[in-house]
Amino acid sequence: MKDFRFKIPQNIEFGMGSLKKLPEILKENESEHVFLISDRGLEKIGVVGKIQDIIEEGGIRYTSYLDVIPNPTTDIVNEAAALYKECGATSIVALGGGSSMDVAKAVGVLANYGGSITDYEGNHKVPGPIVPMIAIPTTAGTGSEVTASAVITDETRNYKLSVFSYEILPKYAVLDPELIMTAPASIAAACGVDALIHAIEAYLSVNASPFSDAMAEKAMELIGGNLRQFVANRKNEEAASAMMAGSNFAGISFAWARLGNVHAMSHPVSAYFHVPHGVANSILLPTVLAYNALADNGRYEVIYNYIRQGNEVLNGFKPEMLVEEIKKLNADLGIPKSLSEAGVKEELIPAMAEDAMKSGNIPANPRQTNVKDIMELYRKAL
Repeated sequence: MKDFRFKIPQNIEFGMGSLKKLPEILKENESEHVFLISDRGLEKIGVVGKIQDIIEEGGIRYTSYLDVIPNPTTDIVNEAAALYKECGATSIVALGGGSSMDVAKAVGVLANYGGSITDYEGNHKVPGPIVPMIAIPTTAGTGSEVTASAVITDETRNYKLSVFSYEILPKYAVLDPELIMTAPASIAAACGVDALIHAIEAYLSVNASPFSDAMAEKAMELIGGNLRQFVANRKNEEAASAMMAGSNFAGISFAWARLGNVHAMSHPVSAYFHVPHGVANSILLPTVLAYNALADNGRYEVIYNYIRQGNEVLNGFKPEMLVEEIKKLNADLGIPKSLSEAGVKEELIPAMAEDAMKSGNIPANPRQTNVKDIMELYRKAL
């Protein structure tokens, strides 16, 4: 067994109605003025107001920034960071999916260390702890509440830059399954498959360890056994709880094992064509799994058994069975079959491939990959 390391530096509250503990958490952190980062969609359906009321009822002041968009940009980060400094807040609450949490992490960096978020692009360039942050996910998919990365779009380069540092891990996470029970079916599907991919890629990563494997396998069990039921009926409390916990465990897994070609390739797809992150990942997964099958050492069968329907006894497993099972899952959930269906154009494949190769996830992929391989994978997924 090779050497590995991990730590569990966060405080995580899980359970139906656990949002009510937010004032207690803020007071424990001696926060008298909190900066709430979220988006207009959650404001429109009343989720932001619910959090604001809970904060206010706890006797704590707040300032809100609600202009986060999918695939948030450096301009969004700069705008939010300026408001944070101006209002005098001492902590951050990030409410939403990965976009809100990515912005919150970036604001936390700039609030303490200044400059531009591009100054911290890459691995381990954040010099120390960021502003105390409480993450409240409203989707079961990103795992951002327990991951050490923030992904921000630099529009000047049409590029999704990544800041990776364990210093940007949120200090707290509040996981209330009630928050994901109002999601539209399409969002629940794309985010759910994204969470499953986090676990799959971490499990197949060359950096996988017994710790990350334990998290990934439990995540696959919970998500694989509940994703279809949750998309079918988001009011299903058991399925919602399983998805929320599974997404969290998948996030912990890839925080320590990294991901692979699926995520490396999906970021340029989102940057150039504005395809939602979860949708891009879901489309790419079967193609990348087929490519990585050459490197399989028995783990494909483990994954297959977590996600397949039925309990029939297998008479010999082949890696292509997993690929077909993923295709069937995507079809059941209404995920587009190809990148072309999502609006991706072939002429930008060379540029996307160059950007994908800059990702820190490429070296973690189980099969070695060069830029020509990535271009061919894009063409197959197209």
